Amino acid sequence: MKEILLNIESKETRMATLVNRRLQELVVERKKNRQITGNIYRGRVTNILRNIQSAFINIGEGENGFIHISDIVENTQKFQELFDMDFDWDYDPSTYKATETKESDISKILMPEQTVLVQVVKEAIGSKGARLTSNVSIPGRYLVLLPNTSHRGVSRKISDPAMRDRLKQIIKSFEMPTDMGLICRTASTLASTDQLIDEAHELVETWNKIIETFQKADGPVCLYRESDLIKRAIMTALDKKFDRILIDNHQTYATCLKMYNRYKDEDQSLKIELYRDKIPMYKRFNVEKEIERALARKIWLPSGGYLFFDKTEAMHTIDVNSGRSQKNEGSTDVEEALVKINMEAAEEIARQLRIRNVGGLIVCDFIDMRSRKNQRRVLDRLKEAMKEDSAKCTILGMSEFGLVEMTRQRNKESLMQTLFTDCPYCSGKGIIKNFESISIELERSLREIILQHEEYTLDVAVHPELDHFLEHTDKKYFEKMAAKLNATINFKTNDLLHLNDFQIFSSTNGKQLEY
Repeated sequence: MKEILLNIESKETRMATLVNRRLQELVVERKKNRQITGNIYRGRVTNILRNIQSAFINIGEGENGFIHISDIVENTQKFQELFDMDFDWDYDPSTYKATETKESDISKILMPEQTVLVQVVKEAIGSKGARLTSNVSIPGRYLVLLPNTSHRGVSRKISDPAMRDRLKQIIKSFEMPTDMGLICRTASTLASTDQLIDEAHELVETWNKIIETFQKADGPVCLYRESDLIKRAIMTALDKKFDRILIDNHQTYATCLKMYNRYKDEDQSLKIELYRDKIPMYKRFNVEKEIERALARKIWLPSGGYLFFDKTEAMHTIDVNSGRSQKNEGSTDVEEALVKINMEAAEEIARQLRIRNVGGLIVCDFIDMRSRKNQRRVLDRLKEAMKEDSAKCTILGMSEFGLVEMTRQRNKESLMQTLFTDCPYCSGKGIIKNFESISIELERSLREIILQHEEYTLDVAVHPELDHFLEHTDKKYFEKMAAKLNATINFKTNDLLHLNDFQIFSSTNGKQLEY
């Protein structure tokens, strides 16, 4: 059974995808970080970077957006990447060259303070602004409108030749501006000719409203919002043939029913239901526990092995360990036992990457296996499990050390980035100096202040736990050291201080001393 659970709160909306009651994917959207991919903006150029042929554009969404010259000069390939589709054009797109704009210098196309119409193709992540393009596209349920190019085509995912020919004839016969293009999406096979015509007119009308708003607007502003999480849930359920959408908010439930009624003719099997139980829905379906697991660094596997997730500046690493696993009594095939753990790990890695929404370079360290055949078995299992991922993934072969390098499309913040922030004490490192290290630093600072600054009566403020450590170790030594230098030290506690911080004051005037 495939179902989507929509949890609606005042500041957060969550969409959980379950297959046979097991969490497979999670999307968390908050008011302050709603997805803006696909949104169209009236922006203002703030800075031109000629050395990398790029520009920064203020779109009114926090960090300035970023646009490269390849996203300004028409690049047909970008349309394919944006919708994760292969389009069947009437020509080879790799040979197409824009005839109107052949400039290779971005400063000849854009200039500071210029007003531009741009679309977001990649979310802002961390301190990086959103990736922008001027090659605008407006997707509908069945069609994609390309306002700035005249290309018309059909998705290659539609394999039926007769259906492909029918759709090509339909979109070629549309009465539309000659400079606009259309693409038939996979779902267009379920639509009638009238539905396709109606949607094409709706998309053109949407584009006209965007242009009208652009001309009237003053300053950076959003002209068009692609879709919220609720609409994406409906479209996902229809495209992937889900059995049910369960919603715990009556207003959202009514909205979903209204959206679904528009497409009900093409799918009668999807059930949209309102969750009425007093037990919170995500607790009832065990989703909260799965989220807690996805936030942990260590994930146990059914066989007793475990995965260990870690992150560096350059990549994510996943280590597979045998843990508490034991081979069956009487079994002498250790290799097969290790293969079993690796197989379980491959499936869980794919699931965790979806739930955690990990993107970028990922290195998986599987348990070493001697047989190349077994290595291929594990690699094939990983590739098969990753096919369910909506994000683009590239998986390389397994090295002699059992390492598998892979990349996963980074389209928005990870679950960790959404729910957590760096610790203000350790700045995300997860470690602080031990008390002995701080004691040594304190000794150096005291010597410097007494000898160089000639301050001889000092008050030292430390955290109570550090004070407790010094009481049993170095306080008497500090007092003797100060006495030899004709100085006196008085220790005080301040529980507002960081465990690694200390403050030194002059006892005569109370002024904090720099060291």
